[in-house]
Amino acid sequence: LLNVAFTSPSVPFLVASQGAPISVAATASGSATLTLTDNGATVTTATGTALNHTLVAGGPGNHTVIITGDDGTTVAADTFRYVVNPPITVAALPSGSKLGLNRISPTTMRLVLDAPGKSYVYILSDLNGYLADTAFFMRKTPDNNTFWKDFTVTPGQVVTYQYYINGSLTLADPLSELVLDPSNDGWISPATFPNMPAYPTGKTTGIVSVLDADGAPYTWQVPNFAKPAAENLMVYELLVRDFIAAHDYATLLDTLDYLDRLGVNAIQLMPINEFEGNESWGYNPSFHMALDKYYGDPASFKAFVDECHVRGIAVIMDVAFNHAFSQSPLCQMYWDATNFKPLPNNPWLNPDARHPFNVGYDFNHESTWTRRWFSRVCRYWMQEFKIDGFRFDLSKGFTQVNSGNDVGLWGQFDQSRINIWDDYKDSLRLTVPNCYLILEHFSENSEETALHNMGFMLWGNHNYTYNEATMGFIGGSNFEWIDYKERSWNSPKVMGYMESHDEERLMFKNLTYGNSNGGYNVRALNTALARMELAGNLFFTIPGPKMIWQFGERGYDVSIDDPCRVCNKPPRWEYMNVAARQRLYKVWAALMNLKKDQPVFTTTNYYHDLAGGVKRHYLNHASMDVAVFGNFEVTSITFNADFQHTGKWYEYWTGDSITVSNTATQFTFNPGEYRLYTTVRLPKPDLSFVLGMDDFAFGAEEHLDIWPNPANDRVNIGFDLPEAGMTTVGLYDLTGRMVRNIPAGFQDQGWHETDFDLGTLPTGNYIVRVQHVAGTWSRPLVVAR
Repeated sequence: LLNVAFTSPSVPFLVASQGAPISVAATASGSATLTLTDNGATVTTATGTALNHTLVAGGPGNHTVIITGDDGTTVAADTFRYVVNPPITVAALPSGSKLGLNRISPTTMRLVLDAPGKSYVYILSDLNGYLADTAFFMRKTPDNNTFWKDFTVTPGQVVTYQYYINGSLTLADPLSELVLDPSNDGWISPATFPNMPAYPTGKTTGIVSVLDADGAPYTWQVPNFAKPAAENLMVYELLVRDFIAAHDYATLLDTLDYLDRLGVNAIQLMPINEFEGNESWGYNPSFHMALDKYYGDPASFKAFVDECHVRGIAVIMDVAFNHAFSQSPLCQMYWDATNFKPLPNNPWLNPDARHPFNVGYDFNHESTWTRRWFSRVCRYWMQEFKIDGFRFDLSKGFTQVNSGNDVGLWGQFDQSRINIWDDYKDSLRLTVPNCYLILEHFSENSEETALHNMGFMLWGNHNYTYNEATMGFIGGSNFEWIDYKERSWNSPKVMGYMESHDEERLMFKNLTYGNSNGGYNVRALNTALARMELAGNLFFTIPGPKMIWQFGERGYDVSIDDPCRVCNKPPRWEYMNVAARQRLYKVWAALMNLKKDQPVFTTTNYYHDLAGGVKRHYLNHASMDVAVFGNFEVTSITFNADFQHTGKWYEYWTGDSITVSNTATQFTFNPGEYRLYTTVRLPKPDLSFVLGMDDFAFGAEEHLDIWPNPANDRVNIGFDLPEAGMTTVGLYDLTGRMVRNIPAGFQDQGWHETDFDLGTLPTGNYIVRVQHVAGTWSRPLVVAR
C-alpha cells in the first residue's frame, strides 16, 4: 500500500506571516503523482517518491495543506495546518470579568489571560483538536496587557485546553481550576480521584487545564458558616498525605469524629493546591488555584469542608505565595532558559530572590500583576470551596527590599512589606470580611505589632522553650513570649504552637535527650508522655489561638528527619491502643474543649510566671477564676501557690477540692505533677482507657449477644455474621490486654455460638469483641464473683 507523509514541517500546525516562505517536504513509499494543495487550491505537483517546495503563506485565516499521492491503485494523503493571524481585535474586557475561567452561561465560556508584552494568543483545546484556529484567536485589551475570548460549549461539557502564545509557547492556564499532568496522574488511583478527565493524548504535550462548563455544582449543607472567634481557635495542622494512608478527602472526612472529640475547631491543611509531582509537603506550587488531584476531586473536597462546617470546624488553607516552581506558567511565560530562571521582564517573579531561605522563584509582590493574580486565587478558594482563611507560608518574603543572605536585615521593620500585606488584607476581606489571615512571619516585634494591629494573626513558634521544659531542662524553658501582652499587643493574635511541620517532635527529643534524676527518667515512654500532659496544661490555658501538629496529641515520636524531613511518615494510628498515649489524647481533648467552652480562657485579666521550674498561670473572670500549676523539674519542688483569693477551689483532674485560707498556701509537687484549680466545680474529665476509637460501638444486638451478664465462671457468646469470612473472638480488660482468645477461623454466614471459661479472672469490667471481615462488634461484660 502507498504511504505519503510530510517530513517538513514536523509539527501539526504553525503560525506564519502572510507571504512568508514555508519549507515543505513530503515523501512517498513508492513512485506516485504527488499533489500539494492549500485550502483545496493546487500549489504544485511532482512525480516520484519525494516533493520539496517553498510554500508562500496565504492570506489571514486557517490553512489546511494536504499532500496527496496517487500511484494508479492507491490514493494516500497527509495534512498539516498553518494559520496566518487575522487582525487582532482590540476590545475592553467586559465588566465583571475575572482572570482565568468565567462561566457566562451554560453554553458560553470566557477565558482571560494577563500576558503583558505578548503579541498574540490562541486557545488550543478539545474544541479545535489542539490546532491553532482563528475562531479561538484571543482579543486584546486596549492597554495591550490582557487577552480574552468568549466561545461556545455544550452544557455540562468538560474541555481540556492550553494557551499558544507568540507562536512558540504552549502552556496551561496559570489560573487553572484543575490540571492534567501526563507525567504524574497515572499514579493517582480511581478510588482517590474518580472519573478523572482524559488527557488529550496524541494531540498535545505537557500539562493541560480542565474546564468544567457546569463548575462541579454542589449543594452546601452549611451555605453560611459561623466561624469560631479567631482568639479562640484550636487549630489542628494536618498533612493529608501522612495523616491517613488513603490520602484522600473521603477518608479524611471519616476521621472527623477523632478530631471533633479532640476539641479541634479549625483544621489547617498543608498545601493542597497543585504542586510538582504527587509526593510532597506541597510547598513547591505550580498552579496555585488548582486542586491537587493526589488528595481527591473537587466534589469530595467540598464534601469534606461542608462536613467540617456542620461540626463547627473551620478549614484553613496553608498556601505558598512567596514563590512558584518552574513548572508554573507564571515562570514559563517569561523564562530565561539559558540560566533557568525568570526573565527580568517577568510581570510576577523576580529573576533572583530578594531574601534568604527562598525556595523556587520569588514573587514580586510590589507588582500590580502579582497583586491582581494573588487576589483572584485567594478569592476563588473562599468562594468556590468556602475556605475560611489562609496561613501564608514565608510571609516575610513578601518584599522587594533586597536583603540577599542577610537574615538579620530581612527581619527588620519593612514598611513596604507592611503596605503589601495591608493591601492584600483589604482585598481578601472585601470577599469574606472575617476570613482568618495567619502569617508565618518571624520578623522583629515592631513589624509583627503593626501587622497585628491590621488584624493578622501571626505564628508563634515555641517549640524550643516547651521542648526544653518537657525534657526537664529549665534554663531555656521560659514560655512568656506566647502571651500577646508580653509583645505589647492589644489582642490575642499569637498563633502559639509547641510543634509544627517544621520542627522536631517534642516526644522524639524527650525520649532521646530527656533529663533524669534517680528513678525519674524523662526518656521512659510513660514519663515522657506524662510531661506532654503537663505541657498541655500550661499551653492551652493561655489566652489566644493555639495550634497543634498532627499526632502531637498522642505523643508522636517519629523524628522529622526519619528518613528525611519531607519523606512520608507513618500515621501510627495503633498508638491509640496504648493506654498512656490515649490518656494524653484525652487530657489534651479535655483542655481544648475546656478552653472553647469556658469564657474565663478569653479573659484579659490574667497573669503568670512561666520562667521557672514550677510554672504558674492565673486567670480571673466573672464566670470563675482559674489557677494552673506545673512542675517541669525532674525533682520534687515546694512552692507558694499564691492563689488569687481565699475560698473554695476545685481541682479539675481529680474532682478534689480544697479550702484556701491563706493564698500563699504551699504545695509540694513531684516531678511532672500538674494541677488545674477552678472556683466553680466542673465535671471531672474521663481519662479511663478504652480499646480504640471504635471499640465501644455498643448496641449491636443484631450481631453480638452475651449471656449471662454479669457472669461468674463461664460466658456464652452468640454472633451473627452477615457473610462468610475469617473471624476471631476476644475478651479484653480495660487496659486493652487480651485475656481470652478464640481464633474461630473461617466461619460461614449466619448465627454462631461459643463460650469462654472465665477461670480466675478478677471481678470487673471487660469487653467482648468479635472481629470479622465485614466489621467489628463489641459489647461490655461484667464479671461478678
